[in-house]
Amino acid sequence: MARCKRIFIVEDTKQFTDKFLFNGIRKQVKGFVRLGHDVHRFDYGGAFWKVAPVKSKVLSRKWVKYLVDELMVKQLKYYQPDIVFISFANFIDVETIALIREAVPDAFLYGFDGDAWPDLRKERIEMGSKLDLMLATNDGEWLDMYRQAGVHSVFMPNLCDPDYEYRYDVSDEWKTDILFTGKTRQDSKKYPIEPSRYEIIRRVSEMKNSTFYGCLDCPRIGGIDYQYAISGAKIALSINAINDVKFYHSDRLTHYLACGTFVLAKRVPGSDLLFADGVHLKYFDTAEEFFELAGWYLKHEDERLKIANSGMERVHAEFSGEKIAKYTLDVIANGKYSAPWC
Repeated sequence: MARCKRIFIVEDTKQFTDKFLFNGIRKQVKGFVRLGHDVHRFDYGGAFWKVAPVKSKVLSRKWVKYLVDELMVKQLKYYQPDIVFISFANFIDVETIALIREAVPDAFLYGFDGDAWPDLRKERIEMGSKLDLMLATNDGEWLDMYRQAGVHSVFMPNLCDPDYEYRYDVSDEWKTDILFTGKTRQDSKKYPIEPSRYEIIRRVSEMKNSTFYGCLDCPRIGGIDYQYAISGAKIALSINAINDVKFYHSDRLTHYLACGTFVLAKRVPGSDLLFADGVHLKYFDTAEEFFELAGWYLKHEDERLKIANSGMERVHAEFSGEKIAKYTLDVIANGKYSAPWC
């Protein structure tokens, strides 16, 4: 039997918020453990608020960061990990990575970036360049930025947790025709937002049986209620802020599929290698195509449920925390992994 790996994760767990069930790291930790490895999670963000005399991000970075780094280094030395997974939590910077290198020089360091436009986020590319491996939820221009910085960079998809992400039997209060969760992102001043996103959301909002969370003055949703909301929707809309980057989808797509709703997703390059059109979901290219497909599938329940069931089975089988944990360990050991989309 292969030796158990000790995996140290530097992250922001969000454990005291309603977002903790969204946390992809939480899902992957279960995968590592089920594969026989040990994991220690260091809550970098939480440590700040534990030691900070004033609850201020600006002042905490100036006054408290060195105390958090000292605490992290002590735990690294106590644990002596084989692998260190560094998320891009608030306050982590190249100095933090240098301290990790010094504390555990034999450990393998990798990072994960699930966000768009990494070059517009402070120090993101520079931090990635200091690691042994960068994983990201795209295989296009954003991951290429890390490659150009000299770090081995590999696509790794978003993951799900079938233990609680599945279709629930819900009461009528959760039932709706079309669901969207997230921001409208109609402001394109900071990022080059695709205009069809807001156009579709606006037009759906004018339909009599549509539901939104987190936009259009509707409250956010979190905790297990998020799974209930998805389960009660006949159709879920998945559209990114930008849709021309290979393999890139918001984790919203994985959430929707895992909870068993029928998904209409904006096509991105390479989409069918992840989920097949007409088998696991339906892709659309234009706003008009979205509304045509939505209208048809709302009238054809058997076809809608057949695809929804297939999508749920696909994401549970191929994108679980255990599968993604195995792929990650394969990349660390061999520089690559084998999956249907590789």
